[in-house]
Amino acid sequence: MKRLSVSKLTLPMYSALAMVFLLIPIVYTIAFSFNDSTKRTNTEWQGFTFDKWLGVCAKPDICESLGNSLFISAVSTLIATILGTALAIGLVRYRYRARSAVNLALFLPMATPEIVLGAGLAGLFFNAGVGAGMTTVIISHVVFCLSFVVVTVKARVQTLDPVLEEAGRDLYANPNQVFWKITFPLLLPGIVSAALLSFSLSFDDFIITYFNSGSVETFPKYVYVAAARGVPAEANVIASAVFLATILIVLVAQINGAIKRKRLLKK
Repeated sequence: MKRLSVSKLTLPMYSALAMVFLLIPIVYTIAFSFNDSTKRTNTEWQGFTFDKWLGVCAKPDICESLGNSLFISAVSTLIATILGTALAIGLVRYRYRARSAVNLALFLPMATPEIVLGAGLAGLFFNAGVGAGMTTVIISHVVFCLSFVVVTVKARVQTLDPVLEEAGRDLYANPNQVFWKITFPLLLPGIVSAALLSFSLSFDDFIITYFNSGSVETFPKYVYVAAARGVPAEANVIASAVFLATILIVLVAQINGAIKRKRLLKK
């Protein structure tokens, strides 16, 4: 039996340690969502209970901040996805003088540090006389997420075969019919991916939101303020639920894709 060399064990050990390091905060968050804490802090294990999950809105500030985050993320994702998809199609399909400048401008929010982008937008709103609130947060998130949507959808547009659209036009379909019956279904996987990415970035954002939200409380802001005295178990419940829901969505998508591939192979 051959002995395993140190070089062959290095990569598996490093990968295992990296996974453990990444999973420790997640395991801690899920575990302490079941903590029977009666104090304002949630840093010491007091006992196991489901009460925090069943009464997650016992502290109304948590659910209010979560509702604000969901609303902001949904609206900004919808706007960024529509604008980003149109921009991606325009950048790939059309040639015009300002095309290179538009490409550069779209990459700037991705390359700019969030603190610079957040402070710059806050200064812009202040000079324009617009008070910080829900509207300014949504506009800021659209600016931040738009670049990610364009890059994601643009990659999908570049892979489309124009012959399919030409076939639709040869069959006397008008431009609207070609777009909605051929182009849009082919772009849909990229659009959905861009929308999910945009939603997660918007929901998770703290720095840009902090500069432009004013008195509006979002879930990341609530956690940041609560962290000074110990994040309450209810916040851990929401974080755990979001994580588990994300894992469930990924699993459902993978299983659905595997089923479709099997059906295609049988045909």
